[in-house]
Amino acid sequence: MRDPLRHFTAEFIGTFALVFVGSGALILAASPEYHMGLLDVALAHGLIFSIMVTATMRISGHLNPAVTFGFLVTKRIEPVMAGLYIVAQLLGAILAAYMLKWLFPAAMFDAARGGSLSIALSISSGQAYLLEGVATFFLVFAVFGTAVDPRAPNVGGFAIGLTLAADILAIGPLTGASMNPARSFGPAVVTGFFEGQVIYWVGPIVGGILAALIYEWLLIRHPTEPEYHGTASPVG
Repeated sequence: MRDPLRHFTAEFIGTFALVFVGSGALILAASPEYHMGLLDVALAHGLIFSIMVTATMRISGHLNPAVTFGFLVTKRIEPVMAGLYIVAQLLGAILAAYMLKWLFPAAMFDAARGGSLSIALSISSGQAYLLEGVATFFLVFAVFGTAVDPRAPNVGGFAIGLTLAADILAIGPLTGASMNPARSFGPAVVTGFFEGQVIYWVGPIVGGILAALIYEWLLIRHPTEPEYHGTASPVG
C-alpha cells in the first residue's frame, strides 16, 4: 500500500500546485487592477511546473494525464498505476480549484470563471484540437528527452517547465494552452464551465501519445549511433 500511496500523493500535490498557481494567475490577470498579462501567466505555469516536476520526478513526475498516457502506450507504466496517477491528478486539480474559490474574492473568481480555459471564437474546433495536440507533443517530447531517455541531460524539470511556458506564449490566447486534461478539468468541475472539454482531453492525449511513441521508437531505441553520440548499443 505504501508505494501506491506515495505515487498518488506525489501526483496529487504536484497537480494541485499547478492548478492552484496557474488558475490563480489567470484570475489575477483577468482583474485590471493587477496589470498581469500573458507573459506573467506563462511564467507562473512554467515555474510551478518545473518545480513540481523536479520535486516529484524521483517518484512519478507526470502531473498530467497526457504524460501518463504517453508512458502507458510505451509500456513504461502499468495500466493500474496509470489509472492511479490520473485519478490523483484529477482530484488534485479539483481540490485546487475549490481552494481558489474559497480563498479568492467571489467577484474576482467568478469574473475569471475560476481560471477556466476557453477556445477563442476566431478559431475552429479543428484548429483547437491541432493547437492543443501540437503544443502537448512538444511538452511530452521534452519530458522524454530530458527525464526518460537515460542519456538525457540531468536538468530536472527546468526544460519541461520552459516548454510549458513557451507553449502558453504561443497558443494561450487561442485555446488557453491547457496541454493537460486535469489542468482544464479541475476548474471546469468547480465552475460548471465545461466549454471545450473534449478538445482539452483528446488534443493533449493524442499529441502526448504521438510524442511518446516517436521518441521511444526512433530516438531512444535507435540501433546504431556515431561514437560521438555516446554508446552505440540500443537502450532498453
